[in-house]
Amino acid sequence: MRVISFWTRFHAPSSIRFSIVCHNHPQTHSSCNFRHDVSLYLSPSHSQFQWKNSQTLSVFSLVFSQNHQMEPCELSANTVIAHPRALTDKITLIRDAGPSKFQVIADFDATLTRYRVNGLRRQTSHGLLQQGNAYYDAKRQALYDHYHPLEISPVIPIDEKTKLMEEWWSKTHELLIEGGLTYDAIKKSVANSSIAFREGVTELFEFLEKKEIPVLIFSAGLADVIEEVLRQNLDRTFKNVKIVSNRMVFNDDGQLVSFKGNLIHVLNKNEHALDMAAPLHDRLGVDIGEEDEENVNMKERRNVLLMGDHLGDLRMSDGLDYETRISIGFLNDNIEKSLESYRESFDLVYLNDAPMWGALELVSRLFSTEAR
Repeated sequence: MRVISFWTRFHAPSSIRFSIVCHNHPQTHSSCNFRHDVSLYLSPSHSQFQWKNSQTLSVFSLVFSQNHQMEPCELSANTVIAHPRALTDKITLIRDAGPSKFQVIADFDATLTRYRVNGLRRQTSHGLLQQGNAYYDAKRQALYDHYHPLEISPVIPIDEKTKLMEEWWSKTHELLIEGGLTYDAIKKSVANSSIAFREGVTELFEFLEKKEIPVLIFSAGLADVIEEVLRQNLDRTFKNVKIVSNRMVFNDDGQLVSFKGNLIHVLNKNEHALDMAAPLHDRLGVDIGEEDEENVNMKERRNVLLMGDHLGDLRMSDGLDYETRISIGFLNDNIEKSLESYRESFDLVYLNDAPMWGALELVSRLFSTEAR
């Protein structure tokens, strides 16, 4: 539907929120397309306002306040905010508490990394691995072809899907061990891969590092692969970044022999697995003995920004007695079928493989350079 014009009359000065909702948008069906609310002042002599726009919108939202200044707005056709008032309240609470009480928890594949480029599905930390054995690579691909449609299906009950994900991950790890994966193969696979970060990820990490805000990357992928992707693609390490993922154990010849700890798949990632975390820089001379104290400090940071691309990612903060949580969901696929559940579950939803600039803007609002 194309919104041609809008007209309303009301008594001013006044404060009012209204929306034009169109449910037949070809991609989103329902969306809040402004990253910021628009604030306008209408004097008693100007009680009529007419808006015209040729853009195709799903939801147009304006806020009229008793402020005489007009704030700039930026149209973002890929942003969905179901409950803007609740989000504003959360932002206020987190800002007032300060950065010392704040942490970021983020999924890796299809959250920090891009889902597609030029219409082609980007590789994941599991998918980029080439064992140097075509037989085992083909068997892992066959598992992906079978289980991935089940992973993204919006109709399979969560308990049933959890069992399916456990099957998939267990079989994949068995193939990696059986096929004799080496650490050198990981380095080569990352170098030859098409995996790429969303625009804005480096800038987000840099901002959080300056504010001494920790970042936990929770991933159902492979910790050793993720670390190598970060090293090769960001060209630097971040002292505030920790990886919570499936960690490999290699023998003296650099060959994979087992996995450390419990299996982490897409539906069981949470802070109960924090003891499996290792800093990105743990191989660069950091005293690993300091980790226990770090983990205690993490649990004391009870305000959270959580980012994921799957409804199961909302569980990543389970085990943390958080006070205020802002959640960002990246809905990359099955938009028509999944949007309603995403918009009601996440505080913000970004569609169509959106960049990370929105998240950077959010934390900048929370803790500006002038903030404590």
